[in-house]
Amino acid sequence: MFRQVARVGQRQWRGRLTAIVASVVSVTGVAGSLMPLDAASQSVAALITAPTTAPVTREAFGMPMASVVDDDASLAQFAEGRSLFRQSWVVYPSADRRIAGLGPVYNQISCIACHVKFGRGNAPLGPDEAPRGLLVRLSVPGSTPTGAPREHPHYGEQLGDKAIPGVPAEGQVRVHYTERIERLAGGETVRLRVPQLVFSDLAFGPLGHGTMTSARVGSPVYGLGWLEAIDDATLHALAARHLPDGVRGRVNRVWDVAAKRQVVGRFGWKANQPSIRQQIASAFVGDLGITSPLFPEKTCPAVQTACRAAPTDGQPDLTATQLDAIEYFQRTLEVPPRRDIDDVQVKRGERLFAQNGCAACHTPSLRTGAFPPLAAMANREIAPYTDLLLHDMGPGLADGRPDFLAGPRDWRTPPLWGLGLAALVNPDATYLHDGRARTVQEAIMWHGGEGQVARERYRSMSPQARAELLRFLMSL
Repeated sequence: MFRQVARVGQRQWRGRLTAIVASVVSVTGVAGSLMPLDAASQSVAALITAPTTAPVTREAFGMPMASVVDDDASLAQFAEGRSLFRQSWVVYPSADRRIAGLGPVYNQISCIACHVKFGRGNAPLGPDEAPRGLLVRLSVPGSTPTGAPREHPHYGEQLGDKAIPGVPAEGQVRVHYTERIERLAGGETVRLRVPQLVFSDLAFGPLGHGTMTSARVGSPVYGLGWLEAIDDATLHALAARHLPDGVRGRVNRVWDVAAKRQVVGRFGWKANQPSIRQQIASAFVGDLGITSPLFPEKTCPAVQTACRAAPTDGQPDLTATQLDAIEYFQRTLEVPPRRDIDDVQVKRGERLFAQNGCAACHTPSLRTGAFPPLAAMANREIAPYTDLLLHDMGPGLADGRPDFLAGPRDWRTPPLWGLGLAALVNPDATYLHDGRARTVQEAIMWHGGEGQVARERYRSMSPQARAELLRFLMSL
């Protein structure tokens, strides 16, 4: 029901948005020195001013929530946050202080580079392709006093494969694949890619025995506000359920940097971030080397002297106001409405989804709680198809790297809303935490551990039944 809201009030504010975007250009600097409203994006205005009957396009994940982003101030903040998310950051010092601070070591120069059009990123096809939307987390055995993984002493928490002039990049990584064949009932086969990371050009010595690595690709950033509005009590209640097939979800407990205490985790591939704001700030400092009020220090281990000597003015690169805008933008990015809900195959596929046991983790319906940041999002029924809990997915998907209470085999249930548009928005989109799956069916066949029973039911279905289940998933 909530997904229909994005269309309800469009006629009332669609025309006003163009004027608001123009206002943002002159007041906040979104154009020119920040992000010009170029033909590729046309900012928010082009998305909202399209006819309500327009077909679904590659911009499907860029719509604001019409029931929340409903006045001049909120529209302006949404537009500013969207522009900052798309912004290509530059090396400090720069004539424009607002977009300076990249690096010294980094993976990409913008958020949108990994979260393509606010949706999924993609893994490289093989060792001949450099990673564009893939990064590698690093840690060594043990944990910090906050419970977080221990950083590698020479390379930190994440391998930086790029660097500003005068600073060496930390190293390079390539993904090599072998394949194995899975056979399904009815004679169908599925080829699964098994990834292996190969490191080279390591600037500060070998990673060393015992180093734990985990490849990650960008996940969708729409709908995050709805997930943040689900209260902790609901997540604990979900974890307390008695479910069949050995399914048992768990809540992660993670460190809240602002509150300086452990809280429930709900964002990230291992539910290792407590809030949208901290997820954003962590990605900025880890992926772009951009500091913020939450993470004011550059990530330069002691051995990286050139990194530590890189110029800075001592202030966070990302201001609190900019962080506010990006947080608001991500919090109010709407989930696209479902399609083909009356289709006979879709309805049969939905029943099979439940009968197969998929809904045990990919919970179809949840209710938000009290949500002071945006009261319009409180106490609403949503359909994210996730429980936001950790589940043991077996040895096949294990990365060998713990993260707070998440073990090496544990992964947070990813939301499925918008899944059917992933390949339209990004034709190169891949699935699972490291992008090894090229299709949704491949992702299903990687399910092990708590997902193994559901996977085997899927394997034994007739080809028609599997097609109907996939047809349902493509309607989300």
